[in-house]
Amino acid sequence: MKVVSWNINGIKARHDRLLALLDRGAPDVVCLQELKSEDATFPGDGIRARGYELHTYGQKAYNGVALLSRVPVSDVRRGLEDGVDDPQARLISGIVDGVRFASLYAPNGERVGSDKFAYKLRFYERLTSWARARVADGPLVVGGDYNIAPSDLDVHDPFAWAGAALCTDEERAAFTTLAKVGLHDALRALEPSRVAFTWWDYRMLGFQKNRGLRIDHFLVTADVRARLVSFEVDRAERKGQQPSDHAPIVLTI
Repeated sequence: MKVVSWNINGIKARHDRLLALLDRGAPDVVCLQELKSEDATFPGDGIRARGYELHTYGQKAYNGVALLSRVPVSDVRRGLEDGVDDPQARLISGIVDGVRFASLYAPNGERVGSDKFAYKLRFYERLTSWARARVADGPLVVGGDYNIAPSDLDVHDPFAWAGAALCTDEERAAFTTLAKVGLHDALRALEPSRVAFTWWDYRMLGFQKNRGLRIDHFLVTADVRARLVSFEVDRAERKGQQPSDHAPIVLTI
């Protein structure tokens, strides 16, 4: 099974790129983030025409996540299911072939000490509670933009990023706490020391100079970890006209 996770940074701006990715790679499951589209206006016809079942959890102009699958999806759930009044569309999940797949778009945090940074840390507390319950239910794969570089190995210049949002001790601790509920970083399970960035700033030739971060991840339960085959970053999708600032990550199970 091939699973793709991609922060598309606007489905309408990169709709044709998505269809080309589906045609080229024929992934079985796709987790999309940062749709910037409401459900009613999501351009899904081309996706469905390619044989994918489509489930979205959208929001106007911001956030939004989607789950695409070539086989039927059951028990689709939206949000963190904890009763908190939170209008931000950041998580959708469903069961495919006995495995719950989730598409996650975690908050960026913007700036240390800001309200958005505090919201990010609260979100991770809620996400950890959600994940703990889902791990107890069975196999789980959470693909998405976590907006955290878990270690200095995931940062092109650890000194320059020290103490900045995405790389703070608080965020990394939140990522570690999340994993401790029974989740494993798929890349690190396969290749503990590999450098594989997934995001590059549009400015200052960030991609061309490989000045990136690894903030897109697959976290998986132990039963899925035992079946991992490979993890790749589709760097080709970061090239060409109007790319997202994230490259898709591709997990083979």
